[in-house]
Amino acid sequence: MTEKIRILQLGPLAGSPGAQERLESLYDVVPLWKADDPAAVLKQEAPAIRLLVTTAVRGCDAATMQALPHLQAICSWGVGFDSIDIAAAHQRGIQVSNTPDVLTDCVADLAWALLLGSARRIAEADRFVREGHWGAVHGGFPLGRRVSGRKLGILGLGRIGSAIAKRGDGFGMEIRYHNRHPRSDVPYGYAQTLEDLARWSDFLVVAAVGGDDTRQLVDQNILRALGPEGTLINIARGSVVDENALVQALEEGSLGAAGLDVFAHEPNVPDALKQSDRVVLLPHIGSATLETRADMAELLFDNLRSFLAGGKVLTPV
Repeated sequence: MTEKIRILQLGPLAGSPGAQERLESLYDVVPLWKADDPAAVLKQEAPAIRLLVTTAVRGCDAATMQALPHLQAICSWGVGFDSIDIAAAHQRGIQVSNTPDVLTDCVADLAWALLLGSARRIAEADRFVREGHWGAVHGGFPLGRRVSGRKLGILGLGRIGSAIAKRGDGFGMEIRYHNRHPRSDVPYGYAQTLEDLARWSDFLVVAAVGGDDTRQLVDQNILRALGPEGTLINIARGSVVDENALVQALEEGSLGAAGLDVFAHEPNVPDALKQSDRVVLLPHIGSATLETRADMAELLFDNLRSFLAGGKVLTPV
């Protein structure tokens, strides 16, 4: 019987049904998140660990890498990698993989669910019916906003941003985007600044990566440029939006509405957002479908197999 490869795991694969059990059946897993004294476990396991498994939420900091002198690869479940110190990993020659592409369509679908839900006030209308107000409230239900034929702005025209734009084509929308640099392979208009894009847009969808470079990129000025008739949709990272500025803009009416799947301090959501009928709130479920979560787990295992077989991960960051 072949001895199992020892792997350090920073957090459970709870988001993909059966994935944790599969990992433990294939490898000798050290579950660091269960340890009473993680530092002691790291010190004890350091000589044997060259492969680490984590998630986009758990990440991996430079201190953990420093404690593992033989670490060669970090395989992460999830597309985001802002919680992993990529610079520290690359400096050490440690490979990092994530699970891109397989979740693109589901996240783009959810962006559109938020966009439609915000514009047509779907969550509010659902509450209106459930609470018995239909037919009992003078004036009926308030009007929403049209989506078809409107102006769609996208911050971050990467894989997910492009999929969101493609869906916008089906709604007959005019589409523009803002990236660090314009793309020559897309038919959409390029806005030189994010403020220009926000001022032009009816709907502004945040699809940019997280991290220090984009932290609070959508600030008070951007929200005011989007304006009292505009809607902000965020399916990227909560850190990209200045959450305090967002709350203020909604309360003072300088922003029309918002649809949010991500927040600055998850799972904590400001009470002001919870209490607003102009905000649709979701618990970070962009990739949360049975099909996508199964594909994410499979890609994680493919990266593990590839590294162990040939020394290279399949989807390097």
